[in-house]
Amino acid sequence: MDQNQNPDLFQDVGRKAEGLSAQNPATGEEERKPVEEVESLCMNCHQNGITRLLLTRIPYFREIVIMSFSCPHCGFQNSEIQPAGEIQQRGSKYTFTVEHSDDLQRQVVKSDTSVFRIEDLDLEIPAGRGQLSNVEGIISMIKQDLSEQQEDRKQAAPEVYEKIEQITQQLGSFLGGSSFPFKISLDDPAGNSWIEPSPLDKGNKLTKIEYTRSAQENAALGLADTTGAPSTEIRPEYKANQMVPAGPPGTSEATEEEDIVEGQVYSFPASCPGCVKPCMTNMKMVNIPFFKQVVIMSTVCDHCGYRSNEVRTGGEIPEKGRRITLKVNSAEDLSRDILKSETCALQCPDLSLEVQPGTMGGRFTTVEGLLTQVRDDLKAQIFETEGASHDSMLPDQKTAWENFFNKITDAIEGKTKFTVVLEDPIAGSYVQSFTAPEPDPQLQVEDYVRTDLEEEELGLKDMKVEGYENNAEEKAAPDADEVMAEANARMAEINEADRGH
Repeated sequence: MDQNQNPDLFQDVGRKAEGLSAQNPATGEEERKPVEEVESLCMNCHQNGITRLLLTRIPYFREIVIMSFSCPHCGFQNSEIQPAGEIQQRGSKYTFTVEHSDDLQRQVVKSDTSVFRIEDLDLEIPAGRGQLSNVEGIISMIKQDLSEQQEDRKQAAPEVYEKIEQITQQLGSFLGGSSFPFKISLDDPAGNSWIEPSPLDKGNKLTKIEYTRSAQENAALGLADTTGAPSTEIRPEYKANQMVPAGPPGTSEATEEEDIVEGQVYSFPASCPGCVKPCMTNMKMVNIPFFKQVVIMSTVCDHCGYRSNEVRTGGEIPEKGRRITLKVNSAEDLSRDILKSETCALQCPDLSLEVQPGTMGGRFTTVEGLLTQVRDDLKAQIFETEGASHDSMLPDQKTAWENFFNKITDAIEGKTKFTVVLEDPIAGSYVQSFTAPEPDPQLQVEDYVRTDLEEEELGLKDMKVEGYENNAEEKAAPDADEVMAEANARMAEINEADRGH
């Protein structure tokens, strides 16, 4: 079919909804209709039904399209959501710990490309129908779907029936509040899913990690054909003299025997994480006094506009982690250089600010620059896009967020004293000392023993460098895994059926 003959077939739902408008007879001006009705085919009885489209904005998130279909002939009904915008440059994963009944009311946007998991049960909803609900609503839906056909299972497979019954009872205890806390996650390669945040969240209650999509995930999203994409691996033969110096004119090029020259900027071909098209990555090695050498990486894509700046530290993983505490007492302290690695957690107790590992990636900037970036990123997420209305935000929530951002702004402007704590399990973070090599009275550095959870997240518990060739035997999967596979397969069937409708 020629796209020019029917261009509407090739438009995403967001662009269609943006064009929904009607003329006001009183003013003669174009006004957007609150709900647009479109006649469409019912996949159940193959008669014509009505699809209703509503373009709305969710506080703390972005615009979405709510679609509701109903068929007057067979009574079939279906509803789902789709993002009104485009696929984000990076994927995102939210992890949320439900600790009390109020947490069950947190809004959840599950796009049609995301996977929702209840981590305590190892139970997941695969990618499928998009949903706008809350934590309670999604768990109730899972419980209801798993409860269907239980009578048939009771006759055909009593063991599976009993164990799925245990899962549904556990889901009921989650909803009833007798099994707090439990953890859920929402992983979306398209970056269009979301769990509602709160200014009262502390610690690891709600975390968001942005990640670079794999080639397979990009292909699944239909972003690009990855077969012709260049490899991003730096091969052994890729010596320094084969890179293109991107520094000022007159900079000498390294010879084949030389290592990467400190202070020299190199460019090498890569694949854009956003659109998988060829782009260039710039790399520069910098020596931080009284610390170590770090590599600054910068990628800019001319095709989709993707930009990223990261700092990576090298060397072996030390035996202990490192905790750095800085007391910021004056505007001068805001100018201290600070290196936050991608595994480092940032805390400012006086500002009620916590940034979890993986949220921002690696950053080499100043204390002022780091706080400014955190504030701007959070404000863009919480207060939506430019020109958006905040009328739908509850007054107490809006006041709490404004007070939170005002405290950070006062700290950035040097109006208040505060403390910065960097906790890095691989000891790859750094804060500049004004008295080095002598001790700085405002800077405290201490090494600590990593927790089992940190060891597991870093993969150190699974790392075996000696005798690994003698450990080739695989453990048999327990019966619980078979039950969860049955439950997950059931959820996949339900989502596939919903997608067909």
